Amino acid sequence: MADLPEHLLKRAAEARAKAEGVPVEQVLAEMKGEAPAAAAPAAAAPAAAASQGAGRDLDADSAKFGVPRPLLERAMLARARRDGTPVPQLVGAGAPAAAAAPAASAAPAAAPKAASAGPPPGVRTQRLLTVVKANAIQGTTREPQDKVNVWPHLLAIEFVALISMLAFLTLLSALVDAPLLEFANFNQQPNPSKAPWYFLGLQEMLAYFDPMLAGVLIPGFGLAALAFIPYVDRNPSVRPSDRKLAISLYTVFFVGASILTIFGSFFRGPGFNFTFPWRDGIFFDDLLTILE
Repeated sequence: MADLPEHLLKRAAEARAKAEGVPVEQVLAEMKGEAPAAAAPAAAAPAAAASQGAGRDLDADSAKFGVPRPLLERAMLARARRDGTPVPQLVGAGAPAAAAAPAASAAPAAAPKAASAGPPPGVRTQRLLTVVKANAIQGTTREPQDKVNVWPHLLAIEFVALISMLAFLTLLSALVDAPLLEFANFNQQPNPSKAPWYFLGLQEMLAYFDPMLAGVLIPGFGLAALAFIPYVDRNPSVRPSDRKLAISLYTVFFVGASILTIFGSFFRGPGFNFTFPWRDGIFFDDLLTILE
């Protein structure tokens, strides 16, 4: 019993002490084969001889100590090989399994050494070849994405652009005057009478289309189309190569509006007739005021 693991001995001793009502230390000393202080050393030898001669009932020991029979048999065989003593006879249900033990004990002194070359009968051993480090189930590296956070990337750029434009307008207003024209005189109307530059595209269309079409329908459909763009164009990509249709439509709209504004500003003279600015001059009061 001394070859059993300490935790098994302790568990068996606690179970037996609880059943018999004796101290755990006494049961542990008895299971380990340690003689009590009051007993003489010679008293253990006759008991051991009697136990070896009479045979060992492992089934009774298993029920008594609460230890499985295979563990008791392995401990008994290991202790016999270590001490070089004969293996005791086994009685009970497990006697045929250990019938070869007396024959092995009757062998010469070299028999225990030969038995120690391999595991005891009925014991299966396993050998660990190598330790393989397990890889992570989920990858730890992040794949690059063509997205950035609004703060600080986008808002920082917009803030710098806002400050730059404010500084430019402040400097321009300090260096260039933009005086108002004289009071309007209904008896003397300017010729040509042009709208501000941001409305000159619409005024230019009045030269080609009916006022209802040029002033109401076309601008109305244009504003409605701009409002519906986020609901129609659902492409999540931000690459120009994936947004060819949207870029083409915006380019056509931008170029068309720019041409109409340029024609209305520089190529329209008295009576809003077509003229060449390098031949007849520029008929645009706001622009002439700024240039002067």
